Parts: sequence; structure tokens; C-alpha cells
Amino acid sequence: MKYQDYYQILGVPRDAEKSDIKKAYRKLARRYHPDVNSEADAEEKFKEVNEAYEVLKDTDKRQAYDRFGADWKHGQQFDGGGFGGFQDGDFEGGGYSSGGFSGGDFSDFFESIFGGGFQQAGGSPFQQGQRQRQRRGADLQLQLDITLEEAFNGGSKTIQFAKTPGSAEMKKLKITIPKGVSQGQKIRLAKQGQAAPHAGEPGDLYLEMNILPHRLFRLEGRDVILRLPLTPWEAAAGASLKVPTLSGSVELKIKPGMQSGQKMRLKGKGLAGPPAGDQFVEIMIQTPPADSDTAKQFYQEMQDQFDFNPRSF
Repeated sequence: MKYQDYYQILGVPRDAEKSDIKKAYRKLARRYHPDVNSEADAEEKFKEVNEAYEVLKDTDKRQAYDRFGADWKHGQQFDGGGFGGFQDGDFEGGGYSSGGFSGGDFSDFFESIFGGGFQQAGGSPFQQGQRQRQRRGADLQLQLDITLEEAFNGGSKTIQFAKTPGSAEMKKLKITIPKGVSQGQKIRLAKQGQAAPHAGEPGDLYLEMNILPHRLFRLEGRDVILRLPLTPWEAAAGASLKVPTLSGSVELKIKPGMQSGQKMRLKGKGLAGPPAGDQFVEIMIQTPPADSDTAKQFYQEMQDQFDFNPRSF
């Protein structure tokens, strides 16, 4: 049996009071509930949080867990997933008993956490959820190509895709790209997936962001890399230059003695966070070609002038 550190999951010390455990649980339940968190692993984390709280809120279960670790159940059947397992007093607002939620009180519970917006069609929450899962449409997974500017600024975009895989029937949808999306990040669009039979609930649409290559910048995580060509005299003596960023040009002071490969940081000029990325300007010294007698003579004079050997090793 895989050992789950319930204290670590809730972010509380092993000697935490019940009130601190409840407070940590409520915070994490709000954060990871699948209806308000579109991250791919939110549902799994929500289940882990529920399982941890189910054990640590109960004195007997907690004592057994502290003593036996992963073997604390000793044959007991325990399911920490889903939306059950709450007892009277777990959340302020009332309307439920220690035996579980009644059908009419399920929405009241979620309103106490998330401020409303949850509706119930009838029946117990567990029966209702099971029926919805049975008749729900399939989720769709699509890759969306966007420019680096779109990732940096966010904004609206209209996409078109097949309603079902392999179907010739297309669907148009206007979406909003959040500011600062990163490569591979997924955006969940609720109920925009495949339709369900018998007027059931549609599945969700997951858009995986694919940021296209840029002619000037290279993306590394949330950081933006710009390779800046310099002449030998600019690198040697220093210079003040305008360099491009995704939010417009900025003035950059080049210190004397810069070498190829050195990087200068423009803080906060990468993709929005948290944490926000930076832009790094990588120095690339470019040497003019010796394509004339005059140029060759000039380079010969430089060689005679400078007592310099870059291969001092």
C-alpha cells in the first residue's frame, strides 16, 4: 500500500489542532475543486485532500494513522475520493448531518465554500453525480498553435474544430487566451466537448498551448532569450543600445569588456507569472569580414597593437 503523508497533503504539522486541520482543508478544497480549477491534476489533488481530511479530523482514525502509517485501516474499507465523507460542523453554513449530505442540502454546502453557482436537479448528490458521469459526453483534446505575442499578451481568438473526432461537421468557438500561458499548458473549457446522448451533459474541451517559434526570441520556460549581435568595438568599449522586448523596445547599457555568451537580465520582461519570467539578452560578438586589402591591413595592425592571446590555456 502506498503511504500517503496526510499531514503533508494538508500542509499542517503532526501536532496540529483540529481547527487548524479544518482551516487548511477548507482552503485546499476551494483551491482544487474541479469545478473551479482547470488544471489537469486538480481532481486528483482534490481527492487526496478529502482523503487526508477524512482521517485527520477523526480522533480514532488519526491515532491509528499516527501509529500504523499506511496500515492504519486494518481491514477497514475507506474511500477518500469523491465528494463525500463530510461530517456535521466541517463547514459553516449548516444544512447537513453527520451521516452525509441530504439531497436538498448539497448545493448549500458548495455555496458555503464557493459562493453559489451550484445547482441540483434532484435526488441525492451521489446518485445525481453518478447519473451525470454515466451520460456525460466525451472530453476533447486539441492542440492550439499560438504566437509568442499571444502567449505574452493574452486575448481573444476564434478557433474551429470537428464536433466529434473524424466528423466533417465543424464548430466555431471564441476563446480567451489567459495572459502568460506557457508551452504545453492546458486550458479547460467546460461543456465544450463532445455532445452526450439523450440530452446529457457535454464533455469538456481541453486546449493544449503550442507556442510557435519566433524570429527574434527563444522561449525557455517563462523566460525569453534574445541573442544580441555586437561589434567588437561595442563589446570592448561599451555602448547604449535599444533592444526589442515583447512589450516594446528598451534602452540597454552594454558594459565595456563584454564577451560572447554573456547574458544580461531584463527583470519581468518574460511571460507573466507567478512567478513572472525575465528576458535574457545573450551577447554575440560579430566580426567584420576581412574582404579587402584595407581591411586585412587593419586587422594586421590590430594584431601588432595588442598583446592578446585568447588561448592562454
